[in-house]
Amino acid sequence: MAVATAPDGDGYASGVSWGAILAGAAAAAALSFILLILGLGLGLSAVSPYQYNATPLGPASVGWIAFTQLAAAGIGGYMAGRLRVKWARVHGDEVYFRDTAHGLLAWAVATLVTVAILAGGARAALSGAIDTGAAVANAVAPAAAAAGASASTATGPRGNSYFADLILRAPDGDAATDAQRSEVNRILLTDLAAGKISGEDRTYLAQLIAKRTGISQADAEQRVDQIYTQATQAASEAKAKAQAAAEQARQAAAHSALWMFAALLLGAFVAAVTAIVGGRNRDHARVTI
Repeated sequence: MAVATAPDGDGYASGVSWGAILAGAAAAAALSFILLILGLGLGLSAVSPYQYNATPLGPASVGWIAFTQLAAAGIGGYMAGRLRVKWARVHGDEVYFRDTAHGLLAWAVATLVTVAILAGGARAALSGAIDTGAAVANAVAPAAAAAGASASTATGPRGNSYFADLILRAPDGDAATDAQRSEVNRILLTDLAAGKISGEDRTYLAQLIAKRTGISQADAEQRVDQIYTQATQAASEAKAKAQAAAEQARQAAAHSALWMFAALLLGAFVAAVTAIVGGRNRDHARVTI
């Protein structure tokens, strides 16, 4: 009885050369890490703490990341295609597909390795910063506690509020007590949170002003209204600045993510193309002894 056997040939062997893929991935990851470190050094050397302007660094950072991705993906894909085995009896379309797959696999492995290295470095840096901060905190905690106790005795809770001082300011320069500052500050904070000053609080604060300054109740109430308006404007400006900073951070994060996605996608394409080039050079290479 005849037994059918598969003919020998490359068409029935594995189409994945993991040695070539890992070699290309290692080269791509190493080059990517080196270029990222170089970019970090160039970026830090271009920043001055005295004349800081982050605007030129945005496009430069994006361009360097794109260059890093293209260079690393190109060298990794080319090596994966050039170092793979030669498929002698495989159709040209299949060779084309295998070379493309080798480039994409080398790019994927290199990307995962680079991300793992960067994540490990960030985790180590964060751990070192936490340990350093804990050591510093343990060293300065006794002195800070003593200073805090002294300051709280001298000024009281929230006793340095600017608007509370405006309300309690006396013509003769008589300083208000800590209890008075704390009380006025709590009233202002409560009314600012409510969005308007209540009639009782307005009358009470006006009485404090009239008692300390000697002006009439009507003038004191007018002064309360003016100070409350100033406090409201200051709170609105602070809120607007915080919202603007948050919006700027959100836009920067969104743009960075989109540019990173584009750079990675372009790197995958370059790795596939250079793997095809490397594979063709491998097939047409002549070995002489």
